[in-house]
Amino acid sequence: METKNIYIETYGCSANQNNSEILAGILSRANFIITNNIGLADIIIINTCMVKSKTESKIKRRIQDLKSDKLIIITGCMPETDFKKLKKLDNKLIFLGTHHFKEILNLIRDFYDNKLDEKKQQYYLSKQNEIKLNLPKKPMNSIISIHQISEGCLGDCSYCRTRLAKHSLFSYPEEEILKSIESDLQNGAREIWLTSQDLAAYGLDRESKKRELPRLLRSILELKHRFKLRLGMMNPNNVHPIIDELIEVYKDKKIFKFLHIPIQSASDKILKDMNRFYTIQQAEEIIKSFKKEFPDMTISTDIIVGYPTETQEDHKQNIEFLNRIKPEVLNISKFSSHKQTPAGKLKILPAGIVSKRALELTEIHRKASRETKNKYINRIIKVLVDKKLEDSQNLYQAHDENYNLVVLKAEKEDFGKEIDVKITGTGVYSLIAEKI
Repeated sequence: METKNIYIETYGCSANQNNSEILAGILSRANFIITNNIGLADIIIINTCMVKSKTESKIKRRIQDLKSDKLIIITGCMPETDFKKLKKLDNKLIFLGTHHFKEILNLIRDFYDNKLDEKKQQYYLSKQNEIKLNLPKKPMNSIISIHQISEGCLGDCSYCRTRLAKHSLFSYPEEEILKSIESDLQNGAREIWLTSQDLAAYGLDRESKKRELPRLLRSILELKHRFKLRLGMMNPNNVHPIIDELIEVYKDKKIFKFLHIPIQSASDKILKDMNRFYTIQQAEEIIKSFKKEFPDMTISTDIIVGYPTETQEDHKQNIEFLNRIKPEVLNISKFSSHKQTPAGKLKILPAGIVSKRALELTEIHRKASRETKNKYINRIIKVLVDKKLEDSQNLYQAHDENYNLVVLKAEKEDFGKEIDVKITGTGVYSLIAEKI
């Protein structure tokens, strides 16, 4: 097959980012050219996400706009559940399911050899366990190394369509995870991100049913390199049984004091309707336990606004939660109705009510966030410089030990290093600093 230029467009979570890095790595090794210029591309790959209806609609509009003579490959979560609808947008599309990333070259060869019949296309959308580790990859950021430790989840959330694509939990072998991280650290990575649909569920799919995350984290932190470790999302029902173990692990200086624990609602009634397996009291117990040990720790949480059965009283409980806990990071999503889910069969709330509630929560969080960040003014802290901001000569982003976002003027040689800075100001969601 002749050399072709490939453009990859990515939507969604850090796992999706990692999947695109793997696709780029596999294709580059096979002498394809990865380009950032879509106009030069012979093949376009769209790595999709369907967590939010807004993102899903954006992707579908993008596909319609891209109709051309170029080969367009749709991958990520959407093909597994929306194959027929996507095909109607453009019947020339071909698809790669979330469990077949290693087979991207086979898919492309089958297409160009006229062997991609309906049966083969369905194979590339079928379920299988695929370990996405120790593969060629082309990192989006040379010092940030993303590693998936599992795929799928053990949840049964009434609103979630992602699990229909990702399926049940499949935990990757610990030795493969460690080998993958060690390799990236040897190649200059300084920031390790662990990601999955629920990190705290790691190992629960195995016969022993053990909660293996604390042991895995200890093994990673024992690696003889200088790096910082950031943990991704963990559901409260799987964190609660290992609170004490996790807190002990978090005491290690290598780990960012950052906890992403999505509550989705502060109303126990709504949590039950959502089929979430915990109470808001348990979620708050987790947050308070970590905050007691690490007072400046960054707490990140998610709230879905406007679940079909949400009342004004339920919304009030969300407000009270934000005023009590004051999470440093808040991801607000308006309820997305998916017909393939139980919640998608319920009557949705009026858009005006949902938008009003979302705005109220946003304003409460913005105010609390600014107040929280003001305590850092004039502090001298150590940060890891991990990204150059686009379209700027010398503006960089960095993160402190609590994973606060810090913006500063820096030099090229500061990239990937820990430096001392003085906090001189705040943005809504960031700290502004100057080098010492």
